[in-house]
Amino acid sequence: MAIVGFIGTGNMGGALARAAAKSGLASELLLANRSPEKAELLAAELGGRPVSNQEAAERSDVLFLGVKPQMLDTLLGQIGDTLKDRNERQLIVSMMAGKDLGTLQSLLGEDKPILRIMPNIPVCVGAGVTLYCGTETVTEADKRFFRDLMAASGLVEELDEHLMEAASGVTGCGPAFAAMFVEALADGAVACGLPRKQAIAYAAQMLAGSARMLLASGEHPGVLKDRVCSPAGSTIQGVRKLEERAFRAAVTDAVIATWEKEF
Repeated sequence: MAIVGFIGTGNMGGALARAAAKSGLASELLLANRSPEKAELLAAELGGRPVSNQEAAERSDVLFLGVKPQMLDTLLGQIGDTLKDRNERQLIVSMMAGKDLGTLQSLLGEDKPILRIMPNIPVCVGAGVTLYCGTETVTEADKRFFRDLMAASGLVEELDEHLMEAASGVTGCGPAFAAMFVEALADGAVACGLPRKQAIAYAAQMLAGSARMLLASGEHPGVLKDRVCSPAGSTIQGVRKLEERAFRAAVTDAVIATWEKEF
């Protein structure tokens, strides 16, 4: 059990706070936000306590920093000394995009145990991916506690920091690409006469079900594709048209473009 604090309770911070509350591992949940009303509402929902940034920094054993990267300097102007002067061991969990471990160590202290995490938007429904990497001062016990604390958010997995940006093109940007695919499938069905609401629901459920099949079987995606493509059937004609329009190449290039943007 640990006192868990969140500074920043927006969409992502709020989703991870909900996962922490479900874990049963937080002896106390401290919630701070630039708009106090948002922290108060979330605290009422989760049985936590709305606090100031300062109190969250002073009392948390595990402290999540969920502010926007451009707000970090302002935040550290408020709590930087508190974090550095704290005698009790404190695990810092940063979800700020673009702030690598080296940068965070230089700002927070070389000896501070820090996890850099990259959650994606489906953590809001407990089906997300949260990737993490840590400084050398982060122990295996720290990592295990973090995974257990975040288990209700979806898949939680450690990844070497130099691969975080490559993974982000799939986990972080991928939900937008998946939503576009669902929309395009629905558009095609609507063009053939299916009502829009049903077209979107069917396309989304199909995508969710196909993903569950792949995860459950561990098979290569091509195996599932081949299983659905009957000889001289309709599916192989659709696959042929997608290949004709460079579907796979376009998706691959989209992921690479997100990776290139990071450098």
